[in-house]
Order: sequence, then C-alpha cells, then structure tokens
Amino acid sequence: MIIREACVGNFIEAKNAEDLGAERIELCENLYDGGTTPSYGTVKKVLEKIKIPTLVMIRPRGGNFCYSSTEIEIMIEDIRLFKKLGVKGVVLGVLTPNNKIDYPLLKSLLKETGDMEVTFHKAIDEVINPADEVENLAKLGIDRILTSGGYKTALEGVEILNKMIKIANNQIKIVVAGGVNVKNFEEVKLKIPSTEFHGKKILGSLA
Repeated sequence: MIIREACVGNFIEAKNAEDLGAERIELCENLYDGGTTPSYGTVKKVLEKIKIPTLVMIRPRGGNFCYSSTEIEIMIEDIRLFKKLGVKGVVLGVLTPNNKIDYPLLKSLLKETGDMEVTFHKAIDEVINPADEVENLAKLGIDRILTSGGYKTALEGVEILNKMIKIANNQIKIVVAGGVNVKNFEEVKLKIPSTEFHGKKILGSLA
C-alpha cells in the first residue's frame, strides 16, 4: 500500500487533505518556517473530526535542531500532552551543534513517547551521511525517517534515498520527502521504490 502523507499547517488543510484522499497527515504550524508544534486545540479537533491517522510535529521553533534545556522541557511537555490526547505518533529530530544526531537526547525523548509511533524528521538531512544513521535509528525503535536524502528535493537525492531504503530492509520506513507533489508523484514513485511519500503539495488542490 502506498501512503501519501500530507503535511498540513492547520485544521482546514487537514480536512482538505482527508477529503482529497490522503492516507495520513503530518500536522504542524508555521510550515514556511519548516513546521513547528501545533496548538493543543488544533490537535484535539483534528483527532475528533478527522479519521485518517495523524502524526504531530514536536518542534518548539524554526531554525536549527539543537535545542536549549528549556526547549527540551517544552518538547517533553508537548509529547506528554499529546500522548494523553491519544495522538497516534509524533515527528521529531534533534542534532548536536556539529550536526550529528543527538542520540542521548533522542533516547530521553523516546522514553516519553511510549507506544506512540515516532518519525525522525528532515533534521537528518543536515547530517553529513544520512544513510549511515538508518540502522542506528532502527535499533532505537524509530518507526520512520522523513528525508530527501540530504538534498533539497527527493529527485535530487534519488541515489541516497534508494541506498537508505536498501539499508532499512523493512526494519524502518523511509518516507520520501522534498518537493514531492501531485505533478511529479508518479515519477518520484517510479525512481524511488518506497511505500511512503510526504509533501505539502502531494494532493490535488493542495498543489
């Protein structure tokens, strides 16, 4: 089954994505800042009124992925809050100042997520060799990696993405992202044999 995950920035966009046939939603705010944590009210109403699975962004601000102690506390509080709401899964990513995955911090966050699904987001594209991290993330129990293979777009990152899919070997999902839209979806799907694809413009009138 092919999953088209629509990246949406509010309730209306989430409802539109569902109506257009999205199989899953990534719910954020501030999409033009790369996506940040949506409000409690937005998450609650999406869960109440939208039937397809929803994954919620955990990111206290735009910019880099290296967070202060207070920002980490905010992330933990948001995870706990959304867990109580019954959110299916969260999307997060944490790096060190030299753009390596911050594994000690990631493990701390995973203690909070419990049974929720976890996607490691496009922070991985800031890492020098993202393919080298696939097995490490799989061993931690991460469910998905959202990536364009370290490039701006998925079509530019074809070689790395296919390498990541091969390394993943069905132990972790590689969600193909980066300029994936309704116009190039068939081409992307043909060149990158994943089962999960992500984009702000992956469906009809969202394009």
